[in-house]
Amino acid sequence: MYKQSVQLIVDKCIGCTNCIKRCPTEAIRVQNGKAQIISDRCLDCGECIRVCQSNAKIAISDPLSVIDDYDYKIAIPAPSLYGIADSHISTDRILTGLKYLGFDDVFEVASAAEIITKRTNEFLSRNEGRGPFISSSCPAVVRLVQVRFPSLIDHIIPFISPMELAAQIARNRAGSDKGKVGVFFISPCAAKYSEIRDPHRKEKSAVDAVIGIKDIQVSLQRLIASDMETEKLAMASGAGIGWGRIDGEARALATEGVISVDGISNVIALLEELENGKIDQFRFIELMACPGGCVGGPMTLVNPYVAKSIILERWDRKEGVVCEECGPMKDIRWTEELTSCNFMKLDDDYEKAMMMLQRLELIEKNLPGIDCGSCGAPTCHAFAEDIVRGRNEITSCIFVLRKKIRQLTDEMIKLEDALPYRLDKNE
Repeated sequence: MYKQSVQLIVDKCIGCTNCIKRCPTEAIRVQNGKAQIISDRCLDCGECIRVCQSNAKIAISDPLSVIDDYDYKIAIPAPSLYGIADSHISTDRILTGLKYLGFDDVFEVASAAEIITKRTNEFLSRNEGRGPFISSSCPAVVRLVQVRFPSLIDHIIPFISPMELAAQIARNRAGSDKGKVGVFFISPCAAKYSEIRDPHRKEKSAVDAVIGIKDIQVSLQRLIASDMETEKLAMASGAGIGWGRIDGEARALATEGVISVDGISNVIALLEELENGKIDQFRFIELMACPGGCVGGPMTLVNPYVAKSIILERWDRKEGVVCEECGPMKDIRWTEELTSCNFMKLDDDYEKAMMMLQRLELIEKNLPGIDCGSCGAPTCHAFAEDIVRGRNEITSCIFVLRKKIRQLTDEMIKLEDALPYRLDKNE
């Protein structure tokens, strides 16, 4: 079973149903006054965290103390980490702060992003006239396509993520004489925690653990403001750092025919148009589930628009360093085919699924169709599906229940009127 990062704090949940309406894959239900997450449908997009007024949803990550289990610790920070400090603070100083936190080495994911930018341009040139092609950098978007838009899987560029590439390079740089090497992604993203633990992947991730930016940000900012001596560690240019915000990946390609979309509802709207054949004028589509891109991830603390502005100001950094360990360019294609995760199907047995579908349609036909959410499901269709799956009862619909109560009341009145005349009706 898929193990999502987003978790519910049961004591804080008040069963308000805000989250069930905003979940893009209808992965949340409210029953017995508490929300429940259907793991196989969850994208870890963090949308339910953003809309929960009770702060009852959190994105879990690995604690910093996990690095103590390794002899040689390497941090691979996401480009969005640079949004935690004003742009006049050098990336060298931020990376040095990571070493002061306990890491032996750092390697920027932004450097790996620059490699993928180059390879993406080559891919687009080889596939001129085909597409549009969707970036594979956002794990929540990739999973969204697998779960809800499987017909678009062939549109995803089959490259590993900058995080995975950075981890592989960092591990190779460490060599074989460092003992037990651990590689740790410093992440703004809940979906990365799940990505490295995906039970469906055949090849083990090169990342050992995912540490949320929010869990180290305060300590890191204190170190940055301290009198620590800054090391020369940064390698990435502004083009790689720009991946931390929406439009950064598309802009780095420096080519025509690109479009960038952020926010899960906007992403879904675009994918629906792409699936319906209404969008074909673009060569490359950058889709980010979080508002503002990675800077808006649920594991960040800085206002995403502030961080986005800082990342943009760092774009002018031109002095990127060629990574010797990165060349010659390695194969960055997926080693296994991306498949659909059709958790929406009712049953593996076709005949049984068809019978369940017929029953679902019959139930839905008798529901009010107003998607009020009072049953704990986001829509009447989802509620009917829950019933045929055995997860709910028809009387959870207050409109159906009210109708039944009125029918019973009418029936009781008729029965009372039918009492024999010799009996006192007031008894």
